[in-house]
Parts: sequence; structure tokens; C-alpha cells
Amino acid sequence: MQTTNTPLPRSRLQIEFELPAERLTRSLDEAARHLSQRQRISGFRPGKAPRSVVERVVGASTVMDEAVDLLVESAVRDAVRDQRILPLDSPEVEVTQAEEGKPVIFKATLQVRPEIKLGDFENFPFKPEVEPVDETMVEKVVDELRDSEGHYEPVEGRAADKGDYVIVGFDGTRDGAKFLGGSSEQMPLVLGQNRLYPGFEDHIVGMRKGEDREFDIDIPENFQVESMRGAHIHFELKLKELRTKVVPEANDEFARSVGRFEDLANLKVELRKRLEENALDRARHQFAERIVEYAALNATIDLPDVLIDQEVEVMRDEMRSALARQGIGDEAYFKATGKTDAEMRAEFRPEAEKRAKSLLAIAEISKVKGVEVSDAEVKAEVEQAKTRYANDRSLIQYFESERGRNSIRNTIRQSRTVEQLVDEWLDAHPDAPRIKHIEAAGSGSAVETPPADSAAPAGLGESESVTPPAISARGA
Repeated sequence: MQTTNTPLPRSRLQIEFELPAERLTRSLDEAARHLSQRQRISGFRPGKAPRSVVERVVGASTVMDEAVDLLVESAVRDAVRDQRILPLDSPEVEVTQAEEGKPVIFKATLQVRPEIKLGDFENFPFKPEVEPVDETMVEKVVDELRDSEGHYEPVEGRAADKGDYVIVGFDGTRDGAKFLGGSSEQMPLVLGQNRLYPGFEDHIVGMRKGEDREFDIDIPENFQVESMRGAHIHFELKLKELRTKVVPEANDEFARSVGRFEDLANLKVELRKRLEENALDRARHQFAERIVEYAALNATIDLPDVLIDQEVEVMRDEMRSALARQGIGDEAYFKATGKTDAEMRAEFRPEAEKRAKSLLAIAEISKVKGVEVSDAEVKAEVEQAKTRYANDRSLIQYFESERGRNSIRNTIRQSRTVEQLVDEWLDAHPDAPRIKHIEAAGSGSAVETPPADSAAPAGLGESESVTPPAISARGA
């Protein structure tokens, strides 16, 4: 087999093949066996009919097409394996000569992992920025703790105000007709959270328990529910319950009630300590993000569309998972936002391109830095995944697969590379803030979030697999 490689723009590679004539002859015999196994031929057991008989039954062109498909697939697979090429999708095949007794000539065009030319990724002109913790921030957390420990009590002798808890019954009409979601017998609300329609809660402020009120609302054109945009709605409402939130005083008794604290001063000391630790965590995370962004901006990468498309799919699945955790399906989301799936994917694309380039840059840096991940580490993550997702057999099968293990290895390698860049910079700058290692805070698992089926795009890591996707010469 003779091959000639020609690099093409946009990270594409054209391989021209010339195969000896005898390989086509062998492939024709093999194709005849395959076809006779799939189609019953009278007088012969499956797979045993001679080629000449098969050609009379199914046609010589069908046998030739099958033979060329088998030959092309085998030749491309061998070339990809031998040359350690990483194809990102199915190759485009064009057969220029396929005639028995002559060499088979064809070319395959593959989208391959792009060449990455790193620029500067270590001498970045910025440093960690740690947000200082002051007394105002401590007091804010104390107030949040007090609010979480509060309870609602009935209101006597005053009207409803923002922050109050109310229960209302209402009937709404649009153009004189009732509509879905426009009525309720018992609707709980905290005034000021604006859970329903724009301006709805403003009409409840100033009402007293048992009072009735009628009012009109015009729904703005940018309302999240497309079907309600621009609607004019009339409401009849009754305030049935009115309560106000009572929070404990910030004193020593309160401090002891929320934990093992001697007094309020001791609680504030602990809160300040935790705020300062959180500030260091955020500073390291933000510093690491800026390093990745800096490395990607300085890298030269001819990013192919297929990698951007794959990252869009990852982002799409991330959103689908986030919505599912809130009990929201795709249809409900698109109806509420007025967007289509295509519009959402288009919005994802700029960020997907940025993410894809960053992942490629970090993968290349990991090679330069010699960052390795052992099989034992990958195995430990797989075992952790099997425990964490014990009730999800399909997810466990993914992590146990070669693709899943490669995804885990790449995730660990990329995280470890970024952490190494941070630590190396800190070692070279002893006067910089001592931002602690992220993994020291309990992070770093490669299976923290289960990947979607389209996650871990083939070109964004260092997968060892070099088997190309299924290919066919037909219609090329």
C-alpha cells in the first residue's frame, strides 16, 4: 500500500492511496461471502455461494461496491493506526479507480487534531487578587444567618409591606377570558421576590388582611413567557393571610444557637476566618482561569469547526442537565424563553470556540510540562464513579469504557497542568499572596459531574485511540 499525505487548511489531511490489484480481488471474494451471508441464495449455505453466483443474484456492481467499502475502510484504518493520526470525524472518500486487475486509487480527507503552536504561557503580566474581608462582610453573613433562623408571625394593625409573607386568592382575565396560570385559591408569596407577573406584587403592598382589590397589569414585550407578551390582564384579588418575618437578635444566645460558639464575638471570628479562606479559594480559581485564557490567547491554533460543534454539544448537554435538576424540560424552557434550539446553539458558539481553544492549549502545555496521569489514578476515579453513581448503570459503563477512562485521564491531566502553572508562578514570586491549592480544599475529582454522551470531544484531549469512525466509499 502506497500513501501520500497532503496537509490542507483548517486542520484537514488528505491521504492518497494506491492499493495493489490483488487486494481488490481478495476484497471481492470477501464481499461475496458477506453478501451471501446476508441474502439467502438457493442451493448454498450462508456465506458459501461462489462469487460468480452471488454476482448473478445481486449484481456485479453491488459486489464491487461492497468490496470497495471493505477495502477503503481497512486501508484507512491501517493508515490512521500506523501513522498515529487522530481523526475527529468520518473521512470524506473519493474513489478514482476501482477496476478488477488494476490498482485501487482513492483519497480520503480527514479532519484531524489541529497543530498547536504555543506562545508565552508562563510570563503573564498579572498576579492573584485576593478580595479583602472587612467587618461589613462579616456583619452581612451574621444577618444572613439571622434571616435563615427567622420565622413568620401574623401581622396585626398594619398593611402589607415588602418582605412580608402573604397568601392570596386571585382570578385573572385576559380580554375578558380566563387563562392558564391566571387564577389561584391559595398562592403563597413573599412580597418583593416578584415570582408572578411584573408589577403584580406591587398592588398587594398596602393591603390589609381580608381586603379585596382589583387592578390591571400590562405585560412587557420582553416577558419570559412569549405567549403572554404584550397582554393586558385584569385581576380580582383577596389578601387571605399576612405574616411578617421575625429574626433573632444578634447576641451571644443567637451565636450559641447556630453552633458551638461561646459568644457573638467568637462566631464573628470564625465567620471572618471562613470568609478569608473562601477569598483565597476564589483568588486561586480566578488566577488559574486567567492563566488558561492567557495561554489560549497566545497560542496559534487553526481551530476546525468540528471541535467547536462538539463543544457546543457539551454546553448544550450541560444546560440540559442543569435544567433537569430544576425539573425543567427542553420544551418548557424553549416555551418560556421564546428561543429555539438552533438559536441557543448559536449563542453558545463564541464561548464554545473559546473553551475548545483553551482545552487544546492546556493539552499541549501538559505535553511540554510532562504531566502524566497513572493508570492507578484513573482506576481510582472509575471506582469512585461506580460508588457515586451506583444506580446509573449506563453512566458506570461509560466510565468503565476506553472513552470514559480517556475522559477521566484528560480531565485530571488538564487540572494538574493548570495547578502546576499556578504553583510554579507562586514559587517564583514568594511575595505574592499564598493562595492555597484548590485540591487542598476538597476539589479535583474527575467524576464530580457526570459527562453527557457527547462530552470529551476527541480532539480536545490526548486520547490514545486512533480508530477512525465508520466510513463508506458510496456516494463520495
